[in-house]
Amino acid sequence: MVSTIARACYVASVVCMTASHTAHAQDYPTKAIRFVVPSTPGGGADVLARSIGPHLAHGLGKPVVIENRAGAGGIIGYEIVAQSPPDGHTILIVAGGYTLNPSLYARLPYDTLKDFERVSLIACAPNLLVIQSSVPVKSVRELIAFAKAKPAFLNYASSGVGTTSYLAAEIFKWMTGVNMTHVPYKGAGATAAAVIAGEVQLTFSAPSALMPHTKTGRLRALGVTSARRLPVISDVPTIAESGLPGYEVNNCYGLLVPAKTPRPIVAKLNRETVSALHVPERRMQLEGLGFEVLATTSEQFTAFVKTDMAKWARQLKAAGIQPE
Repeated sequence: MVSTIARACYVASVVCMTASHTAHAQDYPTKAIRFVVPSTPGGGADVLARSIGPHLAHGLGKPVVIENRAGAGGIIGYEIVAQSPPDGHTILIVAGGYTLNPSLYARLPYDTLKDFERVSLIACAPNLLVIQSSVPVKSVRELIAFAKAKPAFLNYASSGVGTTSYLAAEIFKWMTGVNMTHVPYKGAGATAAAVIAGEVQLTFSAPSALMPHTKTGRLRALGVTSARRLPVISDVPTIAESGLPGYEVNNCYGLLVPAKTPRPIVAKLNRETVSALHVPERRMQLEGLGFEVLATTSEQFTAFVKTDMAKWARQLKAAGIQPE
């Protein structure tokens, strides 16, 4: 008798929870959407957020407010969203650091898988290796030779430990045996400005932040970190084909919400995100900035995250990079 009543209560509670989630999803959204970008303006994540933000606002019927919360390789922004109410009114765009950080840090203030629901993978892009135009180097091979001839001269900028701009440089150092000093900044826009100003000599960073400056000649593009050349700058070789076979570092971006966000809300956000990425003009614009535009299901994004986390763990172990 007791077990029968218990089962009945359990079923009733599940029905009530399901009805409550459905009601929340039907009402959603009830206020402006807070769109957290865990980096400074001008980087790849910021560009993508500002591209799809207006489409999300139109589809959801509420304003979408971009909030840049840079610092600690994205960890500050990730933690903010992990601790936000799971009601779909706070969303987060993540870059490669999301899957990289578990291998770089012994402890994180959030659980990469358990503290978030994944909405959709949005895009992937390599980093672009650029050097200050006054440095007498015009290719990756020349850069390696120059670095070995002047082992204490080169400083490189990154968006901070826990970003692919940092890892791209560290793997480059490991594969070539060159010495370069790391100088962290808060985002791709800041790293580009640092190289242009001569504070540092080079950076590996988002093509969208660097290509305008390579076109003016203030920065010189030496290579891309992907396995294939970027169509938009097809004259720039890959680093792999420039003497480092097997070298590849990509930066993939996706949309997250806090864990326990009701599935109907996650599904609604997925539909609007995928719809935004299928607009031909937007796709062409983003491809022109060096992005490979993607649009996935939540489940496909989760599978990608697990695979990417395992890949970074293997690569960092091989390179001898220990968690901090």
